Parts: sequence; C-alpha cells; structure tokens
Amino acid sequence: MISAASRPRLAAKARLRFDRKTERTMVIYPEKGMELSASAAEILRLCTGEHTVTAIVDLLNAKYAESDRVGLEREVIEFLNAMADRCLVEDAA
Repeated sequence: MISAASRPRLAAKARLRFDRKTERTMVIYPEKGMELSASAAEILRLCTGEHTVTAIVDLLNAKYAESDRVGLEREVIEFLNAMADRCLVEDAA
C-alpha cells in the first residue's frame, strides 16, 4: 500500500511512452498499454523512487498553487494505489 512516506517508482515491467499519434503519454507494460491523463502522466514521471509521495505532492502543489494540498495528497495516494493494484507502481523503500 502506498502512503505519504512511500517512495513510489514504476515497476520494472512498466515504461512511460509519449504517443505521437494521440499526443498523450501512455504507460506500457507486457502486451498492454494505458493512456494517461496529463496529470496522471505528470505524477508517474515523478515516481523515480527518489521522492516520497509527500515530496511529489509538494512539487505538484507548488506548480498548481490554486490546488487544495490535502485534497491533492489524497488524490495522488489514491491514484498511486490504483497503479500499485495493477502492479505498475511499487514502493522503492
């Protein structure tokens, strides 16, 4: 389970790829792919295993100053747990 203290990273089987045809970022994994929204792609780009979820939220909150930090953190954790349920994100710790 991903928490605020987790250091998320893409699973070894997953890769981010920009699709020129749709002009969207996709997460590619064995024999499948998933088109991402711009915000989902931005979150996953920050999942390098170096940043905690709290640090990722801080970076996003600084970029989008109008956002509610508490709500943003909840949404990021929820999204990362959904990706973890699909085995596309894991805690690097």
